[in-house]
Amino acid sequence: MNIPNSLTILRILLIPCYIGLLVYGRFDQALIVLIVAGLTDALDGAIARVMNQHTRLGAVLDPLADKLLLTSGFITLSMIHLIPSWVTILVVSRDLILMLGTAVAHFTESHVDITPTFLGKGTTLLQLSYIVTVIFLSSRHINLPAIVMLSLLFGMVSFTLLSGLHYLYRGYRHTSAISS
Repeated sequence: MNIPNSLTILRILLIPCYIGLLVYGRFDQALIVLIVAGLTDALDGAIARVMNQHTRLGAVLDPLADKLLLTSGFITLSMIHLIPSWVTILVVSRDLILMLGTAVAHFTESHVDITPTFLGKGTTLLQLSYIVTVIFLSSRHINLPAIVMLSLLFGMVSFTLLSGLHYLYRGYRHTSAISS
């Protein structure tokens, strides 16, 4: 197994630690684990590019590790009442619908373009920013003005919805073109 894939697996193995720290209110440590996981994400991509160590396993595991980390953060923060449940439902539902669409395309041997879009990358950035902000503020017992958190929440929810609809549109457009 190459170094990038090993780093990706490490990121996946950090998830239970991250969840446990959040559940037990150890927000500073959870934030550190999240930062380490983020560094492994950046490092595995850089090493794969520089050393030309791209693998099919890495192409599947890397985005899966990212989704697992974000999803587990949303679910856990929702369970401990630091973020609204409806936000978690939205985020998880979007990801499940997109994964289901990708699985259907794979099993029907349809080629669907799953390359990340600006909206998809923006969604990931805003979701991560939201989680990091919530954890950081919880670790410091800081209450930002409601307008600040609502603005971040609104931006993240908007990107989540728009990117989900955009990916669905791309998939629908592709399948419509094939069946015509």
